[in-house]
Amino acid sequence: MSGRSPGINLRRSTPPLIFEGGSPGRSGFFWPEEEAKSQEKIPRNLLRDDIPGFPELGELEVLRHFTRLSHLNYSIESQFYPLGSCTMKYNPKVNEVVARFSGFSLLHPLAPPELIQGALELLYELEGVLAEIGGMDHVTLQPAAGAQGELTGLMIIRACLKERGNPRRKIIVPDTAHGTNPASSTLCGYEVVQIASNSRGMVEAAKVEEVMDEGVAALMLTNPNTLGIFEKNIQAVAEVVHNKGGLLYLDGANLNALMGIAKPGDMGVDVLHINLHKTFSTPHGGGGPGAGPVGIKSFLQDYLPVPRILKGDGSFELQEDFPKSVGRVRSFFGNFGILVRAYAYIISLGSDGLEEASRMALLNANYLRKKLEGTYHLAYPEPCMHESVFTDRLQQKQGVTTLDIAKRLLDYGFHPPTIYFPLVVSGALMIEPTETESRETLDAFANAMIAIAREVKENPDLVRSAPHTTPVGRLDEARAARKPVLRWEPQAGDSDQRSAFSSKLKAKS
Repeated sequence: MSGRSPGINLRRSTPPLIFEGGSPGRSGFFWPEEEAKSQEKIPRNLLRDDIPGFPELGELEVLRHFTRLSHLNYSIESQFYPLGSCTMKYNPKVNEVVARFSGFSLLHPLAPPELIQGALELLYELEGVLAEIGGMDHVTLQPAAGAQGELTGLMIIRACLKERGNPRRKIIVPDTAHGTNPASSTLCGYEVVQIASNSRGMVEAAKVEEVMDEGVAALMLTNPNTLGIFEKNIQAVAEVVHNKGGLLYLDGANLNALMGIAKPGDMGVDVLHINLHKTFSTPHGGGGPGAGPVGIKSFLQDYLPVPRILKGDGSFELQEDFPKSVGRVRSFFGNFGILVRAYAYIISLGSDGLEEASRMALLNANYLRKKLEGTYHLAYPEPCMHESVFTDRLQQKQGVTTLDIAKRLLDYGFHPPTIYFPLVVSGALMIEPTETESRETLDAFANAMIAIAREVKENPDLVRSAPHTTPVGRLDEARAARKPVLRWEPQAGDSDQRSAFSSKLKAKS
């Protein structure tokens, strides 16, 4: 268990603050005399005031400070990252090498088409392979994130239905859909109609039929859904929606469980968005950059964003002459570097490799499900796809919650899984191991979870007060969200070190 055990040392090692170090006059550089004098020519209103107590440090001290901070970060390269729904996949380094080829990385976004034929060919081929994987007819690569892909897909649906004479006003969203679905629907001007899943965590066609009418533009379905369960009724659901003139939108965030095995387009899906970071190994987290390509059936192609890449006689061109298009949704070609990484991943694995990745994701998820079943309450007994959802029901008998379990996992060297999502499961622990994790890693994580469950019975206070070995203990998360401290303010007794250094600098010059 990453060198940790239930008998770990509970002493916390707190690194020093950068404000606690340094000495007046210390610096990692010194202004050349002429440059120091030139400061006097800068208008005073353009100069920042001295910061009381600002630390004065040497270059090595600064380097060590930021290196130490970087080691406190969790990353897929350093720890197991079992975040359900978010799919923290390993990013193969070959993708990074390809994305840094000078022909890609140095490409100017305003270069004319005749000078970027290689890049256009890559984008054209990526559209084609994503369409093939999803069972769709056409793909746009413009959207810069899954949520923007959702909005783009809904804009395409709205444009199509508007031309038919009625854009309609409602979108059906199951309670097991991703949280961005209702937000995207509202942003596109639709009213959201929520329907409940059944006792097995699936959407029933009969339930859809109860709310499906000529005022519904589309149903937004996540499959596999956020419970990690495959929607087995999807074709019956699609038939209900299509019979009333609506369209079926699939949130493809969980395509990592399907690629190479099943195609959403074959299930009656009209519009599909794909999260490249969740399925095709592009970087995830930190706010982006992202990519959320959208696939559509051929009857919607006139509404795709422009410009579109068309293949002519031996060359590729950018075409904007599509009057029914929803327009441009992202500058240039979307997040081009991310698209290059996804293309490299697909090409390096090939069709057999993509299928193997999906099957390994399913195997790993079900392996953990069986390892932890009984120790933790399983929300739904169905075999899962790429993720499974447990709860804290058994641990609550000792007054221990999901949050306590997640915090205690930090002491064992593991990043916690997604907690309290999906919202339809009380006290949810949503675990997704992804395909690249070894059996040894999965066993270590399962053993840690089992050890924590044992601690809950033997010493619940130990778990309730976790974490014990991290630089910072249990935080008041509600207060941190409502009253964040975004700027350091000097306290009484702080030395005015930066002012002292400024005075010395002026005296020198």
